[in-house]
Amino acid sequence: MAQVAMVMNLDKCIGCHTCSVTCKQAWTNRPGVEYAWFNNVETRPGQGYPRTYQDQEKWKGGWVRKPNGKLVPRAGGRLKRLATIFANPVMPSLQDYYEPWTYDYDTLINAPLGDDIPVATPRSALTGEPMKVEWSANWDDDLGGGPELARQDPIVQTLGDQVRFSFEETFMFYLPRICEHCLNPACVATCPSGALYKRSEDGIVLVDQDRCRGWRMCVTGCPYKKIYFNHKTGKAEKCTLCYPRVEVGMPTICSETCVGRLRYLGVILYDADRVEEAASVEDEHDLYESQLDVFLDPSDPAVRAAARRDGIPDRWVDSAARSPIYTLAKRFRVALPLHPEYRTMPMVWYIPPLSPVVDTLTSTGHDGESAPNLFGAIDTLRIPIEYLAELFTAGDTGPVRRVLRRLAAMRSYMREINLGRERDESIASDVGMTGDQIEEMYRLLALAKYDDRYVIPTAYGVDEADRGAIEEIGCDLDFEGGPGMGGAGQVPFGEASGQPQAATVENFHALQGRQTSDAQVPTGEGRVNLLNWDGNGRPDGLFPPNQSGSTEDHGGGDQPRTPREGGST
Repeated sequence: MAQVAMVMNLDKCIGCHTCSVTCKQAWTNRPGVEYAWFNNVETRPGQGYPRTYQDQEKWKGGWVRKPNGKLVPRAGGRLKRLATIFANPVMPSLQDYYEPWTYDYDTLINAPLGDDIPVATPRSALTGEPMKVEWSANWDDDLGGGPELARQDPIVQTLGDQVRFSFEETFMFYLPRICEHCLNPACVATCPSGALYKRSEDGIVLVDQDRCRGWRMCVTGCPYKKIYFNHKTGKAEKCTLCYPRVEVGMPTICSETCVGRLRYLGVILYDADRVEEAASVEDEHDLYESQLDVFLDPSDPAVRAAARRDGIPDRWVDSAARSPIYTLAKRFRVALPLHPEYRTMPMVWYIPPLSPVVDTLTSTGHDGESAPNLFGAIDTLRIPIEYLAELFTAGDTGPVRRVLRRLAAMRSYMREINLGRERDESIASDVGMTGDQIEEMYRLLALAKYDDRYVIPTAYGVDEADRGAIEEIGCDLDFEGGPGMGGAGQVPFGEASGQPQAATVENFHALQGRQTSDAQVPTGEGRVNLLNWDGNGRPDGLFPPNQSGSTEDHGGGDQPRTPREGGST
């Protein structure tokens, strides 16, 4: 089977939350899901979102292995779930997320003239009453991993004295999170009505809104707590991996808008018959390797023949052969899964951060990119390896140490080249790689262009030769109150901002054409959404007319001349 997967390079994440904002704009800017963030960026160490979601003794997410080797949901089997089906107590409360709010802008704008400056006080988006803001999806950011909240991090509590919070030993990094679109999803197994399903063509996990009955067992079952309950529609919602975009070969909106270009999308081929066996290995430390063993080499002729036999199009197999996910996770082994001990076999992987090691060495007067210095500092870096291991390898420090050594070797090896020195193959051999592999990894992590980072084939029913002739097809989630990208219940900036254009296959193709073209492509007439404008062309109404009544290009690009008196800007 084939799976669209993602890798995030944490060395590049600056915590700007652009991915979260654009995802919110595209998917959850409707009543009922104000608190829902399909994509959020957490500060580590910290409590996460919702608070302490990683404490599975409390929230009962994921799978547990029975003595007979069988996996059952941690929340319990069918009888236990049936007994609590009308009142599921094992799920975060709204306070564990946060009570969404807006601001009293009317008072701010229309307050009468007086001695005091008016302010826009926060009001609950649920009740409309004034409220005190006490928590949000990125609350930990304000304290930067400080002891006030970080001590409540479930991983920190597991490590005990290994993580210290004296000022000179503090550390933090950012961890973007979306739904993991797991190979062995616990949410699908725990849904009583069968509303959650994993698409056979690309592995994306979705919620069938027609079948969902709002039991909320999926919220309990997901150990990453990436399923949200819409209290207005009574349905569960989750990250869709922007499948309307993926189906036409475009990256997810969080990937497209990522400032640090840290996200990679590609196809993984895997042996579906071995998933249960791989997720059931006895030792949690073996789960990382067992999941890697499930991935198949798309360059193997036998794998290609089997894929063709099982109905996977050749363009998908070709994309899998160029996949940055397979390269980073399987070939170079520098990407790691998030919490493999949950036994869901997640498919969003992470390259752990190395930058704090370099910064620490440099601040002490040492050469921060010298291989001996870096190798020696990895075990004493301010982000403890034990903490990273609890996140990515079920506590096994070996794979984390190997990844950090390879990233350090890449920095040192490439610096020698950039300084005009001879290639030092010993640096590469010390980490089990060759110089050519180091350079290939460097090109992918540091220099990769758009088409190298996003290798996404079109959907099964979309033929490359006929893409331009496809009739307009509305988004599958286009219904009143639905979570679609442009559904009848969605408007771009809240409930009173007008009716948007429907999201169609043609629209996505037009956007892709504008973004990948060097020429200015006509944008057509009508309302222009500046969030989607790529800088090409001059949409009508975007710039004011000049004295002659037309717009001009003023040398530096699209800077308009000063409008005549009485005009608008």
